[in-house]
Amino acid sequence: MAGGGMDGGGMDGGGMDGGGMDKVVGSAAEAVADIASGSRIAVGGFGLAGIPWILIDALLDQGADELEIVSNNLGVDGAGLGLLLQKHRIRRAISSYLGVNKEFARQYLAGELEVELTPQGTLAERLRAGGAGIGAFYTPSGVGTVVADGGLPWRYGPDGSIAIASPPKDVREFGGRPMVLEEGIVSDFALVRAAVADRHGNLRFRAAAQNFNPPAAMSGRITIVEAEKVVEAGEIAADDIHLPGVFVTRVVALTPDEANRKMIEKRTTTPRPDAAVAAAEREV
Repeated sequence: MAGGGMDGGGMDGGGMDGGGMDKVVGSAAEAVADIASGSRIAVGGFGLAGIPWILIDALLDQGADELEIVSNNLGVDGAGLGLLLQKHRIRRAISSYLGVNKEFARQYLAGELEVELTPQGTLAERLRAGGAGIGAFYTPSGVGTVVADGGLPWRYGPDGSIAIASPPKDVREFGGRPMVLEEGIVSDFALVRAAVADRHGNLRFRAAAQNFNPPAAMSGRITIVEAEKVVEAGEIAADDIHLPGVFVTRVVALTPDEANRKMIEKRTTTPRPDAAVAAAEREV
């Protein structure tokens, strides 16, 4: 089902199956019901920040497998996309790093999962380019490495040998600087999280959620959004829209409990002295 193309991502399908301009659907389960096994799915977020928690859970319950996931990483053990990974529902990943997900690393090194590692900025631009109808582009990132020269392990064999390696890519010089050709990514579906959506699918993202969610949304032929808050069309000022509704097909309105579901990947705090010690130090 997956494949790039000059038709772009979300621009060719936004809202056409959603009952006119109102793109709000009844539930996350309804929104992901037509995701077929073998689909390529772009997923927004960075680590656990800004990921579509509820849509991932709905996809887990829906049962589609043999998925190709395009995401910065695959969540963490026991959370986010890590849940799909643990159930062996992901066949292939295009990602920029393995993070702290031990199961991700285990499946990759054991040859159970095909992984196309891509420089982080290149990944974001490949998604954006796919959504903009740009088939490919040149970038200096990766020149002089296995990213450009080929040989990066995509899949290992059971004995630890390289079963599938990345092919070499075209390198040309522009303005005296060598650059490597990277293809845009068009996904069958995109799952993203927004802070605010209106009924026409115009979106606003909060803080770090604005990293991979907009380009992931652009890349999807069918883009599904879970929104912490849904407002009427026109309530988001035109200058405040981060992503226009032309890229969005379906919107799921989260409940307050769902909207507040935001785990911290690795909590780091500074120890505080107890009140008695602090008071004594102030008196000195």
